[in-house]
Amino acid sequence: MFTGIIEEVGEIQSIKKGANSAVITIKANTVLGDLHLGDSVALNGVCLTATSIGKNNYSVDVMHETLRRTNLGELKSGSKVNLERAMAANGRFGGHIVAGHVDGTGTISSMKKDDNAVWITIDTSAAILKYIISKGSITIDGVSLTVAKVDNKSFAVSVIPHTGQNTTLLDKKPGDTVNLENDMVGKYVEKLLQYGSIPAEEEEGTTEKTGITMDFLIQNGF
Repeated sequence: MFTGIIEEVGEIQSIKKGANSAVITIKANTVLGDLHLGDSVALNGVCLTATSIGKNNYSVDVMHETLRRTNLGELKSGSKVNLERAMAANGRFGGHIVAGHVDGTGTISSMKKDDNAVWITIDTSAAILKYIISKGSITIDGVSLTVAKVDNKSFAVSVIPHTGQNTTLLDKKPGDTVNLENDMVGKYVEKLLQYGSIPAEEEEGTTEKTGITMDFLIQNGF
């Protein structure tokens, strides 16, 4: 689990590409402090396992599904990336619950200065937009941010100077893609509400519907 509070900006040192996979080596400092083989580090919001650790770098394996669903395939040697280690049990929860499991990507459509902040508007699919609410949380390239505006094709966030200085977000430009992870609470709620319309397992010998229905809510005082 992560919080979306970036610990440092690392740099891609090398990428070894396979047919549908990659081994990425990242130059870093802070996240190497107590990193062990098998530990998780979010790279631009993608949870990846450290498979080797050097004096000033570490490497990760990236599988086909991850390349397909994220923007990691666009990285090259020298690219700057947002890094965050998995949250310690005794750590502060500064952002929101971030799994490091990217739902998809969006495309930056505009970046506009607004006094000390920068508005970033991102176009994305309906499948992702349906979980985005105004004043809710969204993870953009691993950064926990509050949604300020949302419509049927895009959403917008406002980036303060501290966030801009300590992440890669303001290095982006219109047309660039970013990794997006929705707040998981909304996805769990949707799953529970849909469960009432799904037939029971066939091996139970019934197609009886179970779960939360409008009748169930009324009967229980909701």
